[in-house]
Amino acid sequence: MISLIGLPGSGKTTVGRQLARRLQLPFVDSDHAIEQRLGCSIREFFDREGEARFRDVEEETIDALTLVPGRVLSTGGGAVLRSANRQHLRERGRVIYLKSSPEELYRRLRHDVNRPLLQVADPLARLRDLYAQRDPLYRETAHFVMETGRPSVATLVNMIVMQLELAGAIPQK
Repeated sequence: MISLIGLPGSGKTTVGRQLARRLQLPFVDSDHAIEQRLGCSIREFFDREGEARFRDVEEETIDALTLVPGRVLSTGGGAVLRSANRQHLRERGRVIYLKSSPEELYRRLRHDVNRPLLQVADPLARLRDLYAQRDPLYRETAHFVMETGRPSVATLVNMIVMQLELAGAIPQK
């Protein structure tokens, strides 16, 4: 199990899909798994039931997903907020933190209207707050920290594969 964590927009799904293809492993996005389980969008559920109930469902889903080895998992940006999620991710596989600065994320996401998180008066300030709150949790959970600043997705995937090979987490080719 290889899990990707990081702030919204850091590339977890994009990099995860490419990494899974490269390693010939199935790819799972925890947010998609949660939506399938709920039968509605996370945003709808969040609005209707609140964040605490959403985090309960997220925790149950991550627990189940991390029990199945041999795949690449991308998580929601807030998955690390629960200690049980951090523990399951770290103990049941290798965790890669895709680290992006708030400014870089803002450049990527400023036109994205599908992220409720950023539909606020000052999205950059919101990203800075999230980074300050979550960066220590991402670092606590991760086995590897990968800066997403300059490299292309393909280069980032190559760097991740190299790190995993050096750590003995995957066989060297």
